Amino acid sequence: MTSESADPAVPNPLARLAELGLTLPPVVAPLASYVPARRSGTLVFTAGQLPFVDGQLPSAGKVGAQVGPDEAQGLAAVAALNGLAAVHDAVGLDRVVGIVKVVGYVASAPDFTGQPAVVNGASDLLGSVFGPAAAHARSAVGVAALPLDAPVEIELIVEIAP
Repeated sequence: MTSESADPAVPNPLARLAELGLTLPPVVAPLASYVPARRSGTLVFTAGQLPFVDGQLPSAGKVGAQVGPDEAQGLAAVAALNGLAAVHDAVGLDRVVGIVKVVGYVASAPDFTGQPAVVNGASDLLGSVFGPAAAHARSAVGVAALPLDAPVEIELIVEIAP
């Protein structure tokens, strides 16, 4: 991998992460029969990423019940960072020219409707790393439950240089 971004308009993502005091974690091993990231042409699709830190979920439960919205927003950022680790392992972050789409799943208490604000944690992290190249389409979906009782799960679709 090169140390320069494939597109001069995109900040060097590894350098940007370091400036933010962040490092890419090891890629989380799949929980079932899938791969963490898959390239198709100039797109890389990640599997849903949970907010694992050192192999553990820092919190579990439903947002709006056991997990507060602000905590869940931070967990969404962690899940997005795990997604970036999967992309880096597959193709190298230096090849990313833009974030195409983010899908965020939020395990929600029945009356919780703040899913967009929770998924902002992922979007804001990506914006901090990639600048304007992070402008993306997005879905924020409330669900009844996620694997391992995780509060959030994030999927990324990124575009890479050919």
